[in-house]
Amino acid sequence: MSDSPSDRPSFHSDEQRNFAPSPNKNSGLEHHGHPHVHDHGHDHGLRFLSPLIGFIKHSHAETDFSASAIDTSSEGIRALKVSLIGLGLTAVIQLLVVIVSGSIALFSESIHNFADALTALPLGIAFVVAKKKPNLRYTYGYGRAEDLAGIFIVLVITASSLTALFESISRLIHPHEIHQIPAVILAGIVGFLGNEGVAIYRIRVGTRIGSAALTADGLHARSDGLASLAVVLGGIGVIFGFRQADPIASLLVGVAVFGILRTATRDIYRRLMDSVDPILVQKVRGVLLSTPGIEGIEAVHIRWIGHQLRAEADILSDANLSLVESHLIAEDAHHRLLHEIPRLSEAVIHTSPMHRDGNSAHPNIAHHFPQNPPVA
Repeated sequence: MSDSPSDRPSFHSDEQRNFAPSPNKNSGLEHHGHPHVHDHGHDHGLRFLSPLIGFIKHSHAETDFSASAIDTSSEGIRALKVSLIGLGLTAVIQLLVVIVSGSIALFSESIHNFADALTALPLGIAFVVAKKKPNLRYTYGYGRAEDLAGIFIVLVITASSLTALFESISRLIHPHEIHQIPAVILAGIVGFLGNEGVAIYRIRVGTRIGSAALTADGLHARSDGLASLAVVLGGIGVIFGFRQADPIASLLVGVAVFGILRTATRDIYRRLMDSVDPILVQKVRGVLLSTPGIEGIEAVHIRWIGHQLRAEADILSDANLSLVESHLIAEDAHHRLLHEIPRLSEAVIHTSPMHRDGNSAHPNIAHHFPQNPPVA
């Protein structure tokens, strides 16, 4: 037995109207006087965008999708804007020093910075696209745009790393004299501080809003910071008469960057494959089992849609309960999940009767899943 339509996903498109459940005193589900936003790290300094996103109505599904998704997307966009300006200026300064010094390590680091600035553009577009509401074609919305941007980021990190390695090897074979070494070292220090600051900022915001793509972009900035350290080490080596120090330092950092690339690739791959932390699954199960009236759990499924979570759960309740009573239990579980699971935008709860005699509640469809039992 499935619960009523209010437990199903609410689509907010021109084709389908919003559905807001009415308060029911018996259910214990009363609408509160505050929006049900479950990520409290939002940046409310971007309210000037409100004319563009429209009026946010108060209901669990509408507020969770619109307010939470839009606020977190806006926070991601702000992080990209701030870091883009900082890295752009850093890259331009470093490139000027490259022209007068001829440092290949600094040139490699400049390539990383420009590439980092480039990755901010598709990711920013993805955050804007993710604000669009679901419709009859994209029923889950447009959050996957972030994952596509994450693929682009991984490809750019790969390309920039390979370019830097190629230039380093070429300079080892064909040495080139470096000039203005103090300026090169200073540019490397500035680059490291700037990139690491941006990396910390992007990773922190990406983790807070649940964006794997923004976190990957932060790791990209961290790889740029390592390249800056190569500039400093190479310059110091040249001061002490070791001319090959500059390309060797760049080569070593290029290899180290592949470790960062591996982490970014793993995170994006897992997101694309609908992977979640097993601890999160256990937390959802704990919330469900603590809900009065739920006597068992048949399955729990959780996936990321961009930087928002969606959950599906099959629960068991007493077979002697009425449809209304079973629905209220499912609605209570839905309510608890929205409050207790960070970044959860929607939960679809399917309730089935629990027969004391051990009979299955799904005899007619059991033959459809002989080799694919539910994930508990």
